[in-house]
Amino acid sequence: MEIKVVKNILDANNRIAEENRKLFKEKNIFVINLMSSPGAGKTSFLEKIIPSLSENFRVAVIEGDIQDTYDAEKIAKLNIPVVQINTGGACHIDGNMVKEALIGLNLDEIDILILENVGNLVCPAEFNIGEDLKIMMLSVTEGDDKPMKYPLMFKVSQAMVINKIDLIDYVDFNVEKAVKDALKINPSLEIFQISCKTGKGVEDFLTWLKKFKD
Repeated sequence: MEIKVVKNILDANNRIAEENRKLFKEKNIFVINLMSSPGAGKTSFLEKIIPSLSENFRVAVIEGDIQDTYDAEKIAKLNIPVVQINTGGACHIDGNMVKEALIGLNLDEIDILILENVGNLVCPAEFNIGEDLKIMMLSVTEGDDKPMKYPLMFKVSQAMVINKIDLIDYVDFNVEKAVKDALKINPSLEIFQISCKTGKGVEDFLTWLKKFKD
């Protein structure tokens, strides 16, 4: 019985996600689902890439957190539309949450919509939201064992961003192992090594990302 309940929840979410996807396609909006564990650096990453993206595209962000608006307030300082989703304890954003959040945005004035998911390496990978691109961030402070411990996150993503590479000399993180394990799970995964602090690798990521909207 429990398996049927879970399946029903996922089926319902997928139906709403497909509705979202059709709407995004109609409005010509490219949607990115950014996922990671807490503290990996998603918000800092957005602060780095949004100014560059905004030079050519109209960017908006949906922020997902269990509570508070701290990250949304930081992104709002970039002078782009931001909507906050507080999940009230849920460890992910789902299709219906996104559908409700869209009410707060003018979809006719958006080219790229970025959803910063709740910090978690399990649930966000299980729930589609109608996105075009899933990007997962792994920081070197978390450990290089994460691909093998949380394979679904790496399997469903199109890109892995290894963040905080400026700290690599101070932590026990084997980049080669993390990359090898991630590619074993998903051979087509694009991999970028970046530092939000120094800016290293950010331009390489942006060059790749902008290809989707050219």
